[in-house]
Amino acid sequence: MVNFVKRDKNDIFSIPLLNIIFKNRVFQRIIQIIVLFLFVYAIYFGFINPTKEENLFTTGLFWGLFWPFFMVTTLATFGRIFCGICPHGFIGKYITKIGLKRKVPKNLANPFIGVFLLFFGWWATYYIYPELFKTPYFTALLFFVMTIIAVVFYYIYDEMAYCKYICPIGTMTKVFSKVSFTKLETYKEHCQDCRTFECASACSYNLKPFTFEKKNSMEDCTLCMDCSSACESVAFKFKKPSNTLFNKFKINKAEIWALIFITASISITMGFHHSLGRSAIVEEFPWTKTARYFESFINFGSIDAVGSFAFLYAVIISIILSVGGMFIASKILKVSFETTFYTLGYAFAPLFIIGGLSHLGEFFFYSYASNIVNGFNQAFYLGFETMKPLASRKDEWVHIFKIFTHIGYIWAFVLMIFRFKLINSKRYLKLLAFPFASALIIFYMGLNFYTAYVFKTYGANIGYNHKNHQTTMENK
Repeated sequence: MVNFVKRDKNDIFSIPLLNIIFKNRVFQRIIQIIVLFLFVYAIYFGFINPTKEENLFTTGLFWGLFWPFFMVTTLATFGRIFCGICPHGFIGKYITKIGLKRKVPKNLANPFIGVFLLFFGWWATYYIYPELFKTPYFTALLFFVMTIIAVVFYYIYDEMAYCKYICPIGTMTKVFSKVSFTKLETYKEHCQDCRTFECASACSYNLKPFTFEKKNSMEDCTLCMDCSSACESVAFKFKKPSNTLFNKFKINKAEIWALIFITASISITMGFHHSLGRSAIVEEFPWTKTARYFESFINFGSIDAVGSFAFLYAVIISIILSVGGMFIASKILKVSFETTFYTLGYAFAPLFIIGGLSHLGEFFFYSYASNIVNGFNQAFYLGFETMKPLASRKDEWVHIFKIFTHIGYIWAFVLMIFRFKLINSKRYLKLLAFPFASALIIFYMGLNFYTAYVFKTYGANIGYNHKNHQTTMENK
């Protein structure tokens, strides 16, 4: 165990304020307890106040403050720090200590479980029944059920198995955190003679922080910082953005599919349904025409047919472009498809996590900020005057956040170039293969330019409603 080290300038723990935020155990416990209280109270408040009219707090906390605001901004910058204060992980460490500590069975030790829970349990449901999880009651029910599942897993299995395999956002946060500009590691000069390994002993995930730098991977680390309290040799350093993705590390297949599914579910589907869906030519898009065709002889009831088909089209297109593009690239490179797909696929990471900051920035001013403030005002009876949205879609200045969309695909292209360096093939073959491997990135870029073109040429559609099909056209 090391009690004192002279820290490097890029070590976050060397900066007094950041040291308190990321390393001070008292401060961290206070934050964890506050988050746990808000989490539990939001579930309780959702059950006793089940409608949106009487409860803005439950949905505002989960779908505004926690996700996407805090989650997306921190993943793109500091990494998985949300996991470090997550109520499930916080209580899970204590439950595991008194639990059965069994080894998780092989059929459950599969991160694809969490990926599919997120993809089908949340995003597919969100587009098919868009109002379901927008209600306080169903939001509370969702997180209550997930909490029960988490508690059971923590009690039965060791090494935080729920976080690693079952948590719907576990694999997602793990892969998207690779885009950030921080990394947990240790000072090697102090670790060489270590025989006690306090940092590893303190880790509830059975990880060894002193191996992170050599592996170029933080593995399942959630940045809970328990290891940094056990040994001063642990460092949390600023690095080049996406530093891990520039070099080799152990590939996780579930992470690549998480990137593709999240890009399809959020970036592409929202581009189809929420962006182009507001245009004056909304009825001309394939997903809308398909929905209208089936609506002519099927009563979808509360199902959002347009949203469902927009989601379906986005998923199919994303899979075809990513898998098909990589397959063609592998043939050009004369390298196996598996090597090509799982090496180059990490370049897709910025499309959502950086590009998504555009949506996040705009909607923070459109609705998130006011919903969060009004929700807290409602839940804790603060007596403040109702806060109005900070901006509307008519405010041009809000569109400055669209710059993140362009940064997202530019950074994806940069990462693709560096990931190509890890492929053993001739240079001219890499040049030929590059556009095919980047097909999903190119489509994402094209979708954003096309959306801008549509609104500039045809204008916005005022009054369109996906449920009752009423449309009021207004061309600019």
